[in-house]
Amino acid sequence: MAADSDKSGGGGDTTTVAPEPGNAKTPLDDVMIAMDVVDTLRHDQLIVERELNEEERKAKLIERLREIYQGQGIEVPDKILEEGVKALAEDRFVYKAPSDTVETKLARLYVSRSGWGRFALGALGGILAIWIGWYGLYELPRQRLADAQRIELQETLPATFKQLEEQIAAETAGSASPATAATVRRGLAAARTNNLAEARAARKDLEDQLATLKAEYEVRIISRKGELSGLWRIPKLNPNARNYYLVVEAIGAEGKVIPRTVLNEETGKRETVTKWAVRVPRDVLERVRADKQADGIIDAPVVAVKKRGQVEPDWQIPLSGGEITQW
Repeated sequence: MAADSDKSGGGGDTTTVAPEPGNAKTPLDDVMIAMDVVDTLRHDQLIVERELNEEERKAKLIERLREIYQGQGIEVPDKILEEGVKALAEDRFVYKAPSDTVETKLARLYVSRSGWGRFALGALGGILAIWIGWYGLYELPRQRLADAQRIELQETLPATFKQLEEQIAAETAGSASPATAATVRRGLAAARTNNLAEARAARKDLEDQLATLKAEYEVRIISRKGELSGLWRIPKLNPNARNYYLVVEAIGAEGKVIPRTVLNEETGKRETVTKWAVRVPRDVLERVRADKQADGIIDAPVVAVKKRGQVEPDWQIPLSGGEITQW
């Protein structure tokens, strides 16, 4: 190995210490020379392969390095050559890739942002457009409908029930009937439990009751050419019996036909019709038949009168109970 530099007085050169990691006092020139030594060794693969791994030949390796530098006109102290050989063995100046940690992956992702950034922005824009469309076409209308239904259940319907109950009571010149009060209770209970369909059904029942009370009409036997004025039927449950009916309609004050909701006794269903048949005793049907056969005209077609405030018309003929809508 090369000895230390001449320590005698005067201006003799002082050999610096070879570069060590973390030594902030190492001159930059020595560091650069040591790095060059290592680079030379790396590029001379013949030297590295034959000499570097044999400790007993280190002196010969240093000698060959000295020859290389002298051939280039560069004087390199032996201490620097030794430290260069040592640095190569320790991979001191070799770049080592960082371990594949989360931080490393994030750093690489950040560095490559110019490549994937535009695609990420495009995807983000697509997602945003889809969300805006979904919110505008579905979520916002749903929220508005939910708010409207909540207001209807909590405010509109309860107020409507009270108003209809008062109007019904006014039409009957007194308090509302037990049926009306029961309908109001049913509607309020449905509103409290957020049962919108049942609450609306209760409102419809109250509106029908009010419309019935306000209605004014006459029930007349139909006496038009080509239409039946009366008929008889054999009931399914009693083939030996006969039911007799008069075909009637409700005529308002202006001569307009008023539709009425009738329970068909043969089907058990309620139907809204413009004409229906009421069941009467046989002698009533026979009397009307004789009247019509006399001159083709029924002289007394009005059989009931419905006044405002009444639920049912006042019948001027006896009834046997029951109505039908089809024949």
